[in-house]
Amino acid sequence: MRRRAFQSASLFGLFALFVSRGPADSSVRSHSLVPSSARVEPQQQGIDGVAARIEDDIITESELRELAAFQVLVDGKSKPRLELIRELADQWIITSEAKAARYAPPPPQDIDLAVANFQKQFHSPEEYRDRCAQAGISAAAVRRLIAEQLYLTRFMDYRFRAAAQVSDETVEAYYRDEFAPQLRAQNQPVPPLDDVDDTIREVLIQRTISERAQKWLDETRDRLKLDIVTQNPAVQPSQPSAAPGGPQ
Repeated sequence: MRRRAFQSASLFGLFALFVSRGPADSSVRSHSLVPSSARVEPQQQGIDGVAARIEDDIITESELRELAAFQVLVDGKSKPRLELIRELADQWIITSEAKAARYAPPPPQDIDLAVANFQKQFHSPEEYRDRCAQAGISAAAVRRLIAEQLYLTRFMDYRFRAAAQVSDETVEAYYRDEFAPQLRAQNQPVPPLDDVDDTIREVLIQRTISERAQKWLDETRDRLKLDIVTQNPAVQPSQPSAAPGGPQ
């Protein structure tokens, strides 16, 4: 099953569903992230190279380059190669599950809104175009990646929300121990709990979804056959030049 990549950084509030992970630890995941010993994969048909094999599918070098460029656009730099492959592997897992469930893609108007919200993080359309050029990614590619992220994030919400129930006691504890102290520390007024109950409940639901989604991904990833192909210096993908910083 073919799929494309999306960057798991929180571009919008809903995308924060995926928790951040530290650098890949080869001592922990050496059983699943096993480089092909002394094998160098040539470019496929002179067009693309294989970065990794996952089950009966592949992750291509062009997918790594595109994900790296998107991360440069968002964060001003890209993650190391192994982490990029891990992110793409996670997306393969989610996409496979979503396709098996026949989960419908987002309508065009939702994608338009997500792209518009993303572009608003830049000071002007000109700055957005300049940052895309500096990162080495087209506006069309950005739209496609955002559309795919929206699709996968909505699927994870759909898959785990029913089990992410939050009690009144949990809402009250969050209000008392986290929400109110943070506002007081900023010398801001603290609204009554009744006024922010729904907002706090949704924050806690999203936190639970994130935790359950990460646990499921970790367990599923450990069962995958993921074979990382040794990178051939002759076909090494060019790295996007670091942008002066992500969206302000």
